[in-house]
Amino acid sequence: MFAYSLSDIAHITNSFCKGNLQSIITSIYIDSRETHSNLGSMFIAIPGKKFNGHSFIQKLYEKGIRNFWVQNGESYPEYDDAQYIISHNVVDAFQLLMKHYRLQFSIPIVGITGSNGKTIVKEWLYYLCRHSMSVVRSPRSYNSQIGVPLSLLLLNSNYTLGIFEAGISQPYEMQKLAAMLQPTIGIFTNIGDAHQEHFIDIEHKVTEKMKLFTHVSQLIYCKDYELIDKHAQMLLPNTKLYAWSFIDTSSSIFVQYSTQKHATYISVNYYSTVYSFEIPYHDRASIENAVHCCITALVLGIETQYIQYFSDIPQVAMRLEQKSGKHNCTIINDSYNSDLQSLTVALQFLSQQNQHPQKTLILSDLMQITADKQELYSHISSLIVTYGISKCIGIGKDVQIYLKPKIQKGIFFNSTAEFLDAYTTLVFNNEAILLKGAREFEFEKIAKKLEFQTHQTVLEINLNAIIHNLQYFRTYLYGSTKVMVMVKAFSYGSGSYEIANILQNHKVDYLAVAFADEGIELRNAGITLPIVVMNPETGMMQQIFEHGLEPSIHNSTVLEEFAEYCLAHSDRIFPYHIKIDTGMARYGFSPDEIFSLIERMQAIPNGTIISVFSHLVGTDDPQFDAFTEQQIATFVRSSSLICSQFSYPIMRHILNSAGIERFSKYQFDMVRLGIGLYGISAQHEHNCMHISTLKTFISEIRSMPSGTTVGYSRKGTISRQSKIGVLPIGYADGLNRRLSNGVGTVLVNNIEVPIIGNICMDATMIDITDVDVEIGDEVVLFGPRLPITLMAQRLGTIPYEIITSISRRVKRLYYYE
Repeated sequence: MFAYSLSDIAHITNSFCKGNLQSIITSIYIDSRETHSNLGSMFIAIPGKKFNGHSFIQKLYEKGIRNFWVQNGESYPEYDDAQYIISHNVVDAFQLLMKHYRLQFSIPIVGITGSNGKTIVKEWLYYLCRHSMSVVRSPRSYNSQIGVPLSLLLLNSNYTLGIFEAGISQPYEMQKLAAMLQPTIGIFTNIGDAHQEHFIDIEHKVTEKMKLFTHVSQLIYCKDYELIDKHAQMLLPNTKLYAWSFIDTSSSIFVQYSTQKHATYISVNYYSTVYSFEIPYHDRASIENAVHCCITALVLGIETQYIQYFSDIPQVAMRLEQKSGKHNCTIINDSYNSDLQSLTVALQFLSQQNQHPQKTLILSDLMQITADKQELYSHISSLIVTYGISKCIGIGKDVQIYLKPKIQKGIFFNSTAEFLDAYTTLVFNNEAILLKGAREFEFEKIAKKLEFQTHQTVLEINLNAIIHNLQYFRTYLYGSTKVMVMVKAFSYGSGSYEIANILQNHKVDYLAVAFADEGIELRNAGITLPIVVMNPETGMMQQIFEHGLEPSIHNSTVLEEFAEYCLAHSDRIFPYHIKIDTGMARYGFSPDEIFSLIERMQAIPNGTIISVFSHLVGTDDPQFDAFTEQQIATFVRSSSLICSQFSYPIMRHILNSAGIERFSKYQFDMVRLGIGLYGISAQHEHNCMHISTLKTFISEIRSMPSGTTVGYSRKGTISRQSKIGVLPIGYADGLNRRLSNGVGTVLVNNIEVPIIGNICMDATMIDITDVDVEIGDEVVLFGPRLPITLMAQRLGTIPYEIITSISRRVKRLYYYE
């Protein structure tokens, strides 16, 4: 564990110390927003181009921080009860300290550099090794002069392997990173144009990057990059080179691969032993990254069985990150690298997104490349054609000057701000959209606009399960029986358009919504199925018929409004549905109104009755079976009277989800499938699949001593030394407050743990004392292993209420396998 006295830090870094020399520092921060107040915390005040860390010292002091690392010559407040390390250059001094700390550990350290792929290789290698080794790795893309020493702070005696990135943008930087990291094993991913502006040429950049590996015992790289191979052979005579190739069949490590629809199959001939595995990606960069990881795992002695984990290797944030977007779009966010090589990789990935008819590229100036701009953008325009890009949106001055004349279907803006101002005038619908921008263009702002929500709590919707449930209920039906599916209330909280689209593709006959605006939303999204509005509001007839919807007439007021509209538009035929109340006592004409109802309907010559229906009260409960039979008998009498008075066929339907399962002999012409589609079965729950999984993550972990309390009103009492996890979900997201104080449970790493204290508006606390967890670990509130029906039982309610209460600010994530 990192622990240095102030006097030791001053001695190691050739700095001056002011204050209590024996104070022990256990944590170091460079971001004032992340600095935690405890006795061992130290804030490094780094003078930057945009912000000077010294200007935050006063606020941090007021927050309780008492240890500061400052730079000589800078202005900062001095406090009598604070300690200061004063250095000529705080960054250089910090690096000296971390070099000293690194020397305390003798574990293998893998150092990774290259133009692209460093973070992916790091994360994938971690994924392969974590099953057999205790692995520490640099967080996110911490590979800079500041990021590397911060990463090394994570080292402690529990780890048996370290994996760290090293990135440079100028000459002479790598020596400093190498001195700190001192890797024992190296990976050189590739070489390209990224960060080229400060190097004479690519060969110069290769020689600078190669300095990371001066003292490694083994180096892994692809010898097909000839400059990497040349300088590895020349500069590292004492290093074992694991140089692999796609091309040279005589190489000691020869790699072959074949790409199929859902995966790429890779075969690595490693010193005459063949290792085969698959990855769920098709692009060349992912294949190279996977091979680097495979060979490194073999060098580390990882058991070959773990190489098979490649089949479900995860995506890496900020590297071709794929999310659901608004208007049925898929957003691919690669706004990290901005060079020709990574653009080619990203366009290749975009071209494989066949779930959308259109492919859109949003591209900024390639700020990191200094090649001839005419030639550069000519190449880019050729790539756009090659990969079948339908629409190109360019942002920046260079793309306007050099790319715009070469693109026929293009929209161009001077800046990201200008794009955002024009956003409402742009149309994005059913497209795969690639964001490819230099960091200076802040494309994360565009991503936030295009993504449906950025709330990190998600409701996952399994479209396969919806299809399964639809087919299950169809097994009860005759071939001629039609199916109406209820998609009201945001499809029971699951997302109307996405559900309606899959139902349309699977040939249901009707959709039903509660109110007209829900149906209009579906029409605007391209749904063409007949849609019934179950509860048409007063004054909405024109909107209903303008959008091709069909009203359900359930009382005299609605019938009168419908008749007036038909009379005013006598040149058209208007479809409608009639609801009869057989016992729900909610909506519908009573049986004793049927004769007068028939007369009024016959007075509307341009109105066509599509169906007559009613709503059953208790089909899910056998104790109400006699009443159900009574309702059905009433419906048969009333609907038969209506049907007998008109010359055309009129459909009849009364069965809901539970009725389909338990009273299928009364299916008549059509059935209405509602909650059953979403996985709730009245009779054979094991035959239905739960479609929804509500997930969040642990955002904070707190240690709490016995006798303290958690949450509002001090309802959560701690009876032992405990660990409390904080979840970024609360009652504003639809999590019922009645689940507070141990009523509700969640799954953390597949272990059920209780909610403790009162659920807050935006946060929930859980007791994780007996579970091995980390910040960022996934938490399931309901799903296949913790059914929503169990939550409903605990609340004394029905699954309907829970699923429809999930707020729209919770992102819906749809997946289909």
